[in-house]
Amino acid sequence: MSVLQKSLFLALALTLSFCSSAASQDKSGATYRQKCAACHGPDGKAQTAAAKNLGVRSFASPEVTKMPDADLSAAIDKGKGKMPSYGKSMKPEEIKAMVAYVRSLGK
Repeated sequence: MSVLQKSLFLALALTLSFCSSAASQDKSGATYRQKCAACHGPDGKAQTAAAKNLGVRSFASPEVTKMPDADLSAAIDKGKGKMPSYGKSMKPEEIKAMVAYVRSLGK
């Protein structure tokens, strides 16, 4: 394989990876807006009436930012407190993508 072919292959691989990641973020964002935003807020800052009534934390709070991804995944999968579980309606890779989306809101 020539240097040019290797470069083209690498560029294609990076493009596909970026597109896949962007599509995953779009899907996670849509799912978040549908299932999570009512309580966590559209920006994840927990500034909704429901969040205040339920004691929901902002995704940017130190308590949440320090949580391991496994703990966030478990909360989405099995539920936590008054948060319902989504393990039956979301595949493991969708939960993983949602964790990444939630992390992006916490920045």
